[in-house]
Amino acid sequence: MSANPTSVPDPKAHPAPPFPAPFGLAPSGGVGIGRTAQVVTGLVLLVPAAVALLWSYVLPSVSTLVESFRRGNGLGGPTESAGGDNYAQVIERGFLGDLGHALLLALVPLLLALLVAPLLALAAQRAGRVPRLVTRALLALPLAAYAPLAVGMAWTMDRFEADRDAWTQAPTLTAVRAVALLTAGLVVAVGATVFLAALRRGPGGGRSGPAVLAVGGVLGLAVVAVTVQSWSLQWPVIGGREDQVAPLVRIVRESVAWLQFGVGAAGNVLLLALLAVLGILAVVLLLVTRTRIAFTGWRDRPAGAPTGTPTGTPAGTPTGAPTGTPAGVPAGARNPVALGLLAVGLLAFLGVLAYVLAPWLRALTAEAALLPSGVSTGQVQVNTWLPPLIPAVVGVGVAALAGFGIGGLRPLGRASELLLLPFAPWLFVGDGPLAIAHFVRAREADQLNTFVGLIPPGWLCIPALVVFTLFFRGQRERWEAGGGFGSTMLLPALPLLAGAGLLSWLVGAQSWLWPQLVVSDVRHAPATHLALVRLAESFGDPEAMRGLVAQVLPLPMLLLFLATFVALHLLYLDRLVIRAGSSTGDGAR
Repeated sequence: MSANPTSVPDPKAHPAPPFPAPFGLAPSGGVGIGRTAQVVTGLVLLVPAAVALLWSYVLPSVSTLVESFRRGNGLGGPTESAGGDNYAQVIERGFLGDLGHALLLALVPLLLALLVAPLLALAAQRAGRVPRLVTRALLALPLAAYAPLAVGMAWTMDRFEADRDAWTQAPTLTAVRAVALLTAGLVVAVGATVFLAALRRGPGGGRSGPAVLAVGGVLGLAVVAVTVQSWSLQWPVIGGREDQVAPLVRIVRESVAWLQFGVGAAGNVLLLALLAVLGILAVVLLLVTRTRIAFTGWRDRPAGAPTGTPTGTPAGTPTGAPTGTPAGVPAGARNPVALGLLAVGLLAFLGVLAYVLAPWLRALTAEAALLPSGVSTGQVQVNTWLPPLIPAVVGVGVAALAGFGIGGLRPLGRASELLLLPFAPWLFVGDGPLAIAHFVRAREADQLNTFVGLIPPGWLCIPALVVFTLFFRGQRERWEAGGGFGSTMLLPALPLLAGAGLLSWLVGAQSWLWPQLVVSDVRHAPATHLALVRLAESFGDPEAMRGLVAQVLPLPMLLLFLATFVALHLLYLDRLVIRAGSSTGDGAR
């Protein structure tokens, strides 16, 4: 009788290596979800973002491009082909000069973002935990006080007499100084916040240099993009000479005031092209450097961790030291030189903030504004805060879903971040360059002077999409290592979702270009629009303006945002780390 084959393996035999996963189909790791399910679910979660991108950005961009080759008033009247005449007129009327003027205005904010902010962050990081947390709390001040129109109006009216001669004799230098002062606090706060995360050593250690370079590159591109398309930023500059305005100011004037929609569309196309290049460069930089964001945990020592070095802390870090403490440095140690430099930097930071915000803060306690007949304070606040809340919730929520689909589920494996490229051209596009296209759409839908028309037209927050993608990409490593979905993905993302939503809501409520286009009935006007109307009626009388300036960002809302942003800084953002370069296990992902 022949013997049956034995099932006992030969101890000398070498096991065959596993077949490599095909490109784009990385193994599922320890996530507990099949690879096919990850691919399908990830792509499905991208669908709402793709639809929002098409509706809010792609179609308006296409209609703007088509309109740029037409000649007409854009309001349904007769049109004819203009060929390239509209573009020729845009150049002749000084588009390149306007662009150069905007880039000049961006010089000081660039220096603040790329020099002052990282130095302040480095000093805070080296000074110790308590000084770092104090710094973070102070960085929340200019974020919560984001009210560019109200702050600009109050500050300009307060210094009108003092700066009258300066605007006449040296308008360019005065404009640069005004923009530098008005934006200094916000630029330093945003820059220092992201540099603090880049300088912080996360689990596994590693160098912070690549992350700092990636963050600095994206931040510099963002400063340029915001400046060249800014509408609210131009308020202190409008007092200068007629030939010294930013591109968007002239574009809107040509489209709305002069009814030359073709010429305005041509200017918007040129502006969109520049912003598209900046957005693509930023996304490509993040992809090339393999930048990601990770959450280091709610506490210094995770619950249930064994006695000794905390879980995920680099070797050599003392027991009990917070994640991010350099190896060999005792927990809580302070660098006295860094502490002194930080104190000087924070005093200068607070001094500039006090100088700029003081006129507006005094206006917050002014008597109630005299409103138009039939309009109440409650109605003004509803018109100011409710319409932008809707797209903020939808836009950030859709961005979070798409970010999880790309960074968390990784449907294309290691190439998943390439799915950000279709969104990249509109990464830095605000409501300005597409405002005229959205205005024409709202007019055709008979939405002018309605609550629906007052809702900002952007239904996807593309910067939030990029951030969520990087965040879930960083958290994916812990998920694959066996962490639960709730503890590694869901719960750490909730504060980020809340912070992004609040910030988007605040920015939308303080934007005044869109209400200026779609509202002429004061019953539907937000506080920003009413302030501009009162400014025109009172010829800049400070006493007549103070009450309405206080309505733009009233004290209760200011305190709400301040408390929320401080809490986020201290309890959550201080636990985020930005990393760049390869990481353990990247080859499988």
